[in-house]
Amino acid sequence: MRKMKLQHSLGMLLAGILVVLVSSCATTPSGPAALAGTWTNSLGTVWTLNADGTFHVTATKPKAEIWGNYTVADDRITVQETRHVGSVLKSCKAPGVYKFSRPDANTLAFVLVSDKCKPRIQNVTQPWHRQ
Repeated sequence: MRKMKLQHSLGMLLAGILVVLVSSCATTPSGPAALAGTWTNSLGTVWTLNADGTFHVTATKPKAEIWGNYTVADDRITVQETRHVGSVLKSCKAPGVYKFSRPDANTLAFVLVSDKCKPRIQNVTQPWHRQ
């Protein structure tokens, strides 16, 4: 009888753990969907990250309009610009890599991993808020 109670308790515990794991997977977006949305920073830059891995940026400092692609792996984002309005620094033609965090649902933060594009570093490393 005691063995049956232990097996039943163990079965209930495992079922509970399974439910928690499945529900966290279903409610926590990953990949590009984890960052999708329209974000703005204190410099007036508006960055729209689409769930399909594309983005659009309208910046005021320096004035620019940029389109590109991004990929997400764990807590890192790699951004690659594909089209610009205005002049482009040679250093901005290479991709930039940043570590990101989501302190809450409406805030997005980035830390530089590797990038040689100074205007992008200046903009990306600002705190971002959902628009």
